[in-house]
Amino acid sequence: MNFLNSVIEKSRKSISSIGEIVMFGYQSMALTFATPYRYTEIMRHMEFVGNQSVGIITLTSIFTGLALSFQVYLGFKLVNAVNLVGPTVALGITRELGPVLTGLIVSARAGGAMAARLGTMRVNEQMDALDVMGVNTKQYLIAPRIVAAALCMPLLTALFDFMAMFGSWILCTKIVGLDQAVFFEKIRQTVEVHHINEGLFKSFVFGIMFAVICTYHGFNTTGGAKGVGEATNKGVVTSMVGIIIVDYFLMNIIRILYVTMGIVK
Repeated sequence: MNFLNSVIEKSRKSISSIGEIVMFGYQSMALTFATPYRYTEIMRHMEFVGNQSVGIITLTSIFTGLALSFQVYLGFKLVNAVNLVGPTVALGITRELGPVLTGLIVSARAGGAMAARLGTMRVNEQMDALDVMGVNTKQYLIAPRIVAAALCMPLLTALFDFMAMFGSWILCTKIVGLDQAVFFEKIRQTVEVHHINEGLFKSFVFGIMFAVICTYHGFNTTGGAKGVGEATNKGVVTSMVGIIIVDYFLMNIIRILYVTMGIVK
């Protein structure tokens, strides 16, 4: 009985926390359209989230394409279907691995930094000073970060998709010796625009998710330096777990919408 009560209590707290995070994100994003507009802050955070993530996204995506292509090649070789390696990898990258891995990488790099920066400002009472000066802290500190993450994530995902397929091309045509013309033709026949759009839409949602979660934990930090570390850890872990869980539901929702619209059968 005690175990059941403990599970119920933890579930209640989790649902309550999710509600608080959603309301925090809604209130912060609504302030994006309030004056004074923070375009300069948005651009500054876009440079941090986007430009400074290009290197790690490029490196990770190339080796993801290499590793995934080799494993798919080994499997398809058993059934003499190696010509399907290209389209299989392309579909997996554009629809699932691209947005998910980009979300995990950027949430760990940029999301953790957001939580740590805001947490430090909170425990050092810098946010209290902004409140005293009449500055809306959610509009000045939170909203630009969320908007920047939402705008940069689809661009980073597109880069991940391109570089992962570049890695796949290297392995398939230069290492295992598949025909280059067949490799590209099979991809052209299989991958459609809505497959790419599906991944880009997911990445847009993931960008909002990790930015809201990490800024929420940073904004509500308590307990000094120890609290900053705990807030950063909670923000990153919650974001990464949330991305993986939400990806499953988004996949099914998008599939239902495509069927309803007649895009797929």
